[in-house]
Amino acid sequence: MAELSPTAGESNYSQDIQVDEKLVPKKGLSLCSTRYGIALIIHVCNFIAAAQSTIINITMVAMVNTTDHQFQFNGSTEQLPGGPNNAPDSLPAEAPTYDWSPQIQGIIFASAAYGMTLTMALSGYLAGRVGTKRVVGVSFFASSLLIIFSPLAAELGLISLIATRMVQGLVQGSIFGGQNALWERWGPPHERSRLCTIALSGMLLGTFTITLVGGLISQTLGWPFAFYIFGGIGCVYCPFWFILIYDDPVSHPWINVTEKEYIISSLAQQIHVSSQKQPLPIKAMLKSLPLWSICVCSFGHQWLVAILITYTPTYISSVFSVNIRDNGLLSALPFIIAWVIGILGGYLADFLLTKNVRLLTVRKIATFLGNFPSSALLVALPYLPPSYITTMTFLTLSCGLSPLCQSGIYINALDLAPRYSSFLMGTTRGLANIAALLAPTVSGFLLNQDSEFGWRNVFLLLFAINLSGLIFYLICGDAVVQDWAKGRKLTRL
Repeated sequence: MAELSPTAGESNYSQDIQVDEKLVPKKGLSLCSTRYGIALIIHVCNFIAAAQSTIINITMVAMVNTTDHQFQFNGSTEQLPGGPNNAPDSLPAEAPTYDWSPQIQGIIFASAAYGMTLTMALSGYLAGRVGTKRVVGVSFFASSLLIIFSPLAAELGLISLIATRMVQGLVQGSIFGGQNALWERWGPPHERSRLCTIALSGMLLGTFTITLVGGLISQTLGWPFAFYIFGGIGCVYCPFWFILIYDDPVSHPWINVTEKEYIISSLAQQIHVSSQKQPLPIKAMLKSLPLWSICVCSFGHQWLVAILITYTPTYISSVFSVNIRDNGLLSALPFIIAWVIGILGGYLADFLLTKNVRLLTVRKIATFLGNFPSSALLVALPYLPPSYITTMTFLTLSCGLSPLCQSGIYINALDLAPRYSSFLMGTTRGLANIAALLAPTVSGFLLNQDSEFGWRNVFLLLFAINLSGLIFYLICGDAVVQDWAKGRKLTRL
């Protein structure tokens, strides 16, 4: 990224500071610092944005007339311990329901991904130019407004709802893609894993929260209120974003001077040349095998994540005879475990780096643990007798291990090309997000075509895609700065 300082004098100062490798790890241990505060603010932003994005996954159980479209697991269901349904499935009378088949539901789930795929790369590039504060802030406010109007869009018709979700995907892609530029300027190399995982884990906490309370809100107030509440929370949070977020340490008015100098000196070797003065080496990027391995593996992992987030409530509903409130409780459990493991994974990755474990080894271990066990557990589920304990254990382990990839492929672009990382992280996530577009659509088709073995087909396809991407990354992945990303060194007079 460009210089951290907006003025020439400050820029020269930051570039003259030498990196003391012995001091970097010691100064990087403090959690009570501005950079961790920035990570926490982004964590909350991702929490709200992810909750808004996944509201419909749990409310769909209440929105659809399930008596007309019911598909079971292996032709039978099992009830939870304690009696049938544990409670009557009583939804408020004023909450409308719709006659949507599983295939239509898959299209609705995937519609937001269409827009998200288009803006992730562009928003990463734009945030690198005009700043994350503006790009993410404006997009976050727009997303909150669209969530509030989603129930009205559903009332106007299926086309209106799909169009609304596509526009919502456009602005949410800018939220998730635009925030990457901050870590070019705020993330010391020895702390990037933990800072990024703290920020990204907000998505998991948001998914957990909406899955937990979304069913309760739908059962007590009606499913439209889930959209109203979390859309309103987003609108309230927007002013705090614009007040507290700054694009770099130099422009932050409250940062400690020692911390500012530490961050600038840690990044000094990555900012000798401003990326704003150099064109993007698109041809070299397209020829980069390590970069393609990130894209392919991220695609496979996003297919896994899309199935877990989108279809966990639906799968539990097909295996157990539960009402929407209990469905929400069961569906939320895997995501709180994932939230904890995601944060711990970032600290573990940075710990291994301080013990002189190779960076590439850390990235590949994290990527493997976040992919193979998760997909293997899911593909085994249909071959086991439906059991409350077995199903929830496998779902929890699968979802819990998957965020370990946050310390692997999802920040690997920062290793390959620090000066272009905002664009590359947005691009790789945008390409990977095509999986979030295809997975619900394809899965909905498979479930609609075969009510008895539909889940088996869904999980087998997931495993094949996930394993293929993982193997490609393990063979071709890299973690050293690429030649095309080093740029030219300028001689200052």
